[in-house]
Amino acid sequence: MTDAAPASWPTDSPPTNAARSVTLTDLLRVPMHRIRLVLAVALVGLLAALGFVLLVPAAVTANAVVAVRPVVTDAFTPSGANADRAVNMNVESRIATGTEVVQRLAGAIGGDPREIRDALEVEVPTGGQILRFSYSSPDAQRAVRGANLSAQAYLDVRRAMYEQQRAEMLRSYDASITKVAAQQTAVQKRVSAAKDSAASDAALAELAGINNQLTQLNSSRTEIAAVDVNPGWVTQTAERALATSAGNRLLFLVAGVLGGALLGVVLSYAWEATDRRVRSVADGRDATGLPLLGTVRRPGFRGSPRAADADIRYVAMAVAERVRQPARVALVTAREDATSLTAGLAVALAVDGREVFVADDSGRTDRLRAAVLADRGRLPIDPSRPHVPKPRPAGSTPAAAAATPATPAPRRPSPHPPGARPSTDPDATLTLPRVTSARTDSSRPATPDEVSVGVGTVRFGTWRQGADHGLVLYNAPPGESDERGVAVARQGNAVVVVERDRTRQSDLRRLVERLRAAGVTPLGFVLTRNGRA
Repeated sequence: MTDAAPASWPTDSPPTNAARSVTLTDLLRVPMHRIRLVLAVALVGLLAALGFVLLVPAAVTANAVVAVRPVVTDAFTPSGANADRAVNMNVESRIATGTEVVQRLAGAIGGDPREIRDALEVEVPTGGQILRFSYSSPDAQRAVRGANLSAQAYLDVRRAMYEQQRAEMLRSYDASITKVAAQQTAVQKRVSAAKDSAASDAALAELAGINNQLTQLNSSRTEIAAVDVNPGWVTQTAERALATSAGNRLLFLVAGVLGGALLGVVLSYAWEATDRRVRSVADGRDATGLPLLGTVRRPGFRGSPRAADADIRYVAMAVAERVRQPARVALVTAREDATSLTAGLAVALAVDGREVFVADDSGRTDRLRAAVLADRGRLPIDPSRPHVPKPRPAGSTPAAAAATPATPAPRRPSPHPPGARPSTDPDATLTLPRVTSARTDSSRPATPDEVSVGVGTVRFGTWRQGADHGLVLYNAPPGESDERGVAVARQGNAVVVVERDRTRQSDLRRLVERLRAAGVTPLGFVLTRNGRA
C-alpha cells in the first residue's frame, strides 16, 4: 500500500449532534424491521377473534319501537309550552330497563334476570319521544319474543304507575267531597233550625259557598276520572324476518387482525426503545463518531453480487488512502462476523498487485479461502487469466500455414504400460511415471495457503504467521466476547464493521470506547447489510 501518501481525513462531515428531522420513512422503519413481531401479534389477534367467533354463539337481535305518550288532563287542548306535554325520555328509558320490567320479562320468558338485563337494551333517538327495545339471544324466536314482551312490560308498568297515581288523586277528591258534604248537611240543619232572619241569611250564604265548593270538587274528580292513562303504543313489533345478527363474523376477524397489528406496532416501538439497532449511516455516525468508509449493499436485496463487490472495492480504496505499508488492519465487530467483508477487502486490495496476508485465529481460514475464491471469480477483469490468442495476420495464407511443421499425432498408449507386467529379468529397471508440479495460470507456483488474485496474491494463516508480511488483514473475532481484535488494532489500525439492522447501538458505542481507551484511533466504520458481513 505504497501508492498513496497518508492524508488527513476531511473534516467536512456532518456533526454528530446535528438535529435531523424525522420523516415518515423513519416512522415506518421500526415496524418494518420488527415485522416478525408485528405479524406474530397480528396472528395472535386473528386467532383470538377466530376463537371468539367459533366458541361464542352468534347473537340475534330483534327490535320493537314504542311511542311514548304524555298523560294530560285534557288531550284535546293545545299544548303550547305547557310542561305537562313534555316527557323526560331519560327517566322513561331508566323505567324501561328497571327492575319491574326485567322481573316481568324474566317471569314471562324464563331465565336469570341478570342475563335478561344484559340482553335488553333501550335506545332513545335524539329529539323524539320514542323508545327502541333491542333484545339479543342466540335463538331468533326468543329474541323476537323478548323484544315484544319487554315493550309490552314497559307499557304495563307505566300504565300501572299512572293508574295508581289517578287512584290516589280520586281518593283524595273523594275524601274532600265527603268532608264538604258533611259540612253541607250540618249547614242545612242550621238553616232549618234558624228562628230569626239574620241567622237564617248567614246560614244560607254559608250553604251556597259549600255548594259551590262541592260542585268544583265533583267537576275536578270527573276530569281526573276521565284522564286517559295510556302511556303509549307499540308502533313496531319485533318479527323474525326483521331480526338481524348482532355483528358480522368477518368484521370480528378484520378487527382482530387490525387490533393485533396495531398492538404489534406499539410493541415494536417499545422493543426498539430498549434494543436500539443501527438503521442508517446517521445512526452509525452518531453511535461511533467516526467517518464513513463506505456502505456494502446486500446482494439479494437492492443490488447484485457485482454491485456489492464494487462497494467493497470502494471501501478498499478508502482504506488504502489511510494506511501505508507495512500495515496491520484489524476488522473489528461488536457481535457479528466480518469474514465475508475481510475476504472481499483482501481480493480488492490484491487485484492491483499487493501481497495481502489474511490472518485469523478463530478457525475461519477455510471460510475465508472459499470467500476469496468466490469473490475472485466475480472480478470484472482478472489479469491472472490467460490472454486470448491473437488473430492470424491478414497476409497469411493456408499454404503458409501448411508449410509449418505439423504437430505429430499422439502415440496410442500401449495396452501394457511399463510396470504393468512383472518382468522375469531380475536386473530389469522399474519405470516410474513422471509427476508434474501444478502451476497457476500466471506460471507461478501456488502453495496451499496462497491464492492468486489478479497480479497479486492472498495468503492465509494466523496472526503470528503474518508478522513478516507488509499488508495484513486481521479477521478479528467479535469484540464483545474476545479482546484479540482490540489487541491487534493497537499494533496497527482498526476498521469498525457495523451490520445494519443487527448491530446494537449500545454494543457499538462500547466497542468504540474500548478501542479509544486502548489507544486505538479507528480509521472509520463500514456499514454492511445482512447476508454480506
